[in-house]
Formats: sequence, C-alpha cells, structure tokens
Amino acid sequence: MSVRPLVIGNWKMNLDFVEALHLTQQLGVLLKNHPVEHTDVVIAPPFVDLRSVGSILDAERLPVALGAQHVNPQENGAHTGEVSVSMLQRLGVEWVIVGHSERRTNYAMSDEVVAATLRAVVRAGLHAVLCVGEALSVREADEHESFVAAQLRSALGGLEERFHPLVSVAYEPLWAIGTGVNATAEQVSQMSGLVRGVLAELLAGAPPVLYGGSVNAENAGTLVRSSDLDGFLVGGASLKAESFCAILHACDDCYAIKR
Repeated sequence: MSVRPLVIGNWKMNLDFVEALHLTQQLGVLLKNHPVEHTDVVIAPPFVDLRSVGSILDAERLPVALGAQHVNPQENGAHTGEVSVSMLQRLGVEWVIVGHSERRTNYAMSDEVVAATLRAVVRAGLHAVLCVGEALSVREADEHESFVAAQLRSALGGLEERFHPLVSVAYEPLWAIGTGVNATAEQVSQMSGLVRGVLAELLAGAPPVLYGGSVNAENAGTLVRSSDLDGFLVGGASLKAESFCAILHACDDCYAIKR
C-alpha cells in the first residue's frame, strides 16, 4: 500500500431513515470495541439519510467520514431531483463518489459530465472518488486497458495541481459489480498498475487506488494481500456492520504488516 488505506461503504439505494440509524449505531459499537488504527473509513448513505447518519457520527465521535453517492455539478437551478455541492457541505459531507458505473450506465452520465462533477467537488474542498471500469464486452475485446485509461484522462486531464490531493480513484469492473463475481487478484493487480501508471502522467503524488466489485469479508484479505491496492469501494457488504468491519480489519491488518 502506497498511502493510508481507505475503505468506503456505498449503501446505494438501500436503508430508510430508521434502518440507516440502526446500521450506523451498530457500526459505532463494533468500531469502539475493535478500532481500526491505520485505515480511513467513509460511509455514503442515500441523500435522505445523510443528516441523521451524520448526526450520529458527530454525537458518538466515530472515526468515520460522511460521503455522498452523487452530486450535480451545477450550483443551483432547474435540476429537479438533484443536489448541489453546497447542499452536501451543509450536511457535513466530506467525500463524494463521482462517475459510479451505475450513474454512467443507468443515468447516461457522460465522461464530460463526470469531469465537470469532479471539478465541482474538489473546488469546494471535498474529496472526489473517481470511479472507472469496463463492461464485460470491453474486456472480452481486450480493450479494457485503453478504455479505463481514456476514462482517467477525460476526468483528470488538465486538473489544477492544487486539487490533486483531493482525488482518489476506484477501479470497478462493471462485470463484477453486484454479480457476486469479483475480479481475480491478478486482474486487480494488473488494472491497479495501469491506473497508477496513467495517474502518474496526470496527477502529482500518489492518489489512493481502490477496488470495487463484489468485495466481501471473505475475499477482502486475499485481494489486499495479493495486490498493491489502497483499499476498497464496498457495495452490498457495507449494508451489514459485521461484514463491513471485517473488510476494514482486513485492510488494517495488512497495512500493519506492510508498513
């Protein structure tokens, strides 16, 4: 691991107000009983849960940052159903997931919109987690490396250097998201190496490189030990406090050994 590990729980469109409170409280109990010492932790609830979850994180002084799953690059206006960066800031949000594959695929989020969104996030002083990754058809055509490299260059090309420290990247192959089939350690290592190579051309420093795609308590340890990942973007496994904490500790333990 080249930097301090980072694990982000993306709750997606799951958990209502009451369920979100319950999960956050469970997570707090587990982390107090068995803290993570070397890993940064972020949870990204649905928009409607942000205030309640943030209140618990603050009241309990939990070592967990608040993230959002998406944001509109515009500051205000006629954008029904959308939220702005300033709205997220008011709620104590520090991290924003940008360009998740589900936003790109299901809501036609183009590379141009991804780039504009990332700039809106970092210009506000928030951390942007840029998601990149290929569909199965792209991998089968042996075009996955050039495809991911193009996504990175489109989103990050020309970004002012003062914003570079606010960027992290999550590699998430579409064929492994929510399918129960995660990429092999060899595939993850290959692609994380590619991502780092492109990032070295575009950004100063060494931004964290995460993996997302059917990460769970069973495979997290193997993935993190067998590659140069800096952590994970976790979907379904973040909806249960026990499995999410197991992933956190897999990163934490690996860091303690490697440092």
